Amino acid sequence: MILVTGGLGFLGSHITLSLLAQGLEVIVVDNLSNASLQTLERLEFISGMYVPFIKTDIRNTPALNKVFEQHSIQAVIHAAGFKSLEESVLKPLEYYNDNVSCIMSLMRAMQRTGVRHLVHLSSLAVYGHSGTDLQEDQEFNYTYPNPYIKSQQMVEEIIRDTAHTDNEWKIAILRLSNIAGAFEHGVLGEWVPPLPKNIIPLALQVGALQRDSIELRRQANTADKTTERSFLHVLDACDAVFKTLQWLSQQQSACEAFNIAGELTSIQKLLDEVAEVTQVSIRTEEALYYSGVELDQLGASSEKAKAQLNWQPTQPLRKMLEDEWRFYQNTLRGQ
Repeated sequence: MILVTGGLGFLGSHITLSLLAQGLEVIVVDNLSNASLQTLERLEFISGMYVPFIKTDIRNTPALNKVFEQHSIQAVIHAAGFKSLEESVLKPLEYYNDNVSCIMSLMRAMQRTGVRHLVHLSSLAVYGHSGTDLQEDQEFNYTYPNPYIKSQQMVEEIIRDTAHTDNEWKIAILRLSNIAGAFEHGVLGEWVPPLPKNIIPLALQVGALQRDSIELRRQANTADKTTERSFLHVLDACDAVFKTLQWLSQQQSACEAFNIAGELTSIQKLLDEVAEVTQVSIRTEEALYYSGVELDQLGASSEKAKAQLNWQPTQPLRKMLEDEWRFYQNTLRGQ
């Protein structure tokens, strides 16, 4: 049985469905802070199976211990946590408390119950460097002033330090691009709140005529002055997770990081692509001056994942946007 933390969130729910499709047993833990039970209903409807779900905060170690004691868990996919770089600047304490406390509680529970297989979902931002071809051996910039990035750096240090104390650990850290897209046919995807934190849901709101425009900063040292980001289809991310589980099962001991990167594009080009998909011009307004620092470019090489995991992305940016737009339209129609 595979435990998926944050398993009703956007990425977590797709991972859950993907694992079920591969014939694996899955149990989901989520505190519903960024998810809803409607996602659980969809998972069960699509899969045709009962999906065990426990509502709890994984920072509650005694409650998490019970989950491990009551279920035969062989591996954990850790998809829970806060993930917005901008929001973390406004809420640093929440981000440190959530992301760092989560991994400490989770690994304590795993250690206590003898579960040693872990796939931790991190971010390309963890390097704290701007670049289009970041490599896994790139040293972290620990001075980068962003609480989310610092929290993920701390999480990876905790994981590595813990793994070094016990050679039975089999751990893979997947440093992911920005996740986009949706499950085929638009029956599962990213639920968009009224005030989204991410660029694609904001742009889709404009495309759906729910929002007049979005603010766009043009301060980056790039060709069109907007930041460049790597985007990965959520199903490509699910494929990476499944292949990582297969790889871990073949290892005697492991604690390895892999870049799981998709297509690199500037935010302006992304919005142009959204306009073509939605057939609505995505109007932008010059954002107010942003005093914080921002990574101009964030792309990476996935050659290590290709060589060791036999993984590479297959879905282009256009397909990600078309799938996400289809799901969003379905939700607007109440489907």
